[in-house]
Amino acid sequence: MNRLKVGDLVQVISGKDKGKQGKVIKIVTDSDRVVVEGINTVTRNQKPTPRNQQGGQIKKDAPIHVSNVMPIDPTTGKPTRVKVKLETGEGGKITKTRVAKSGAAITAS
Repeated sequence: MNRLKVGDLVQVISGKDKGKQGKVIKIVTDSDRVVVEGINTVTRNQKPTPRNQQGGQIKKDAPIHVSNVMPIDPTTGKPTRVKVKLETGEGGKITKTRVAKSGAAITAS
């Protein structure tokens, strides 16, 4: 089970955007990167195309390495490490839940 999911609120712990928070928009599993809303914004120069008639400079969120972000603990509001808790439900079915250091379950919104 991954420690991050799409929709999680995360905080950047290193790099130029250190201390900023945002929601995970996309996870790129093959390169261990995540795209976070409003973080690592880059400017691209785009030529006019039939789709984009005007062209010009476009701001876009670039991926950041997974190790540079931490999920936010829902109770304390601070970055936290994640552990996976196994629970046995009805019929012997095992469910996995992501849990913060405080013991609160982390849910993607």
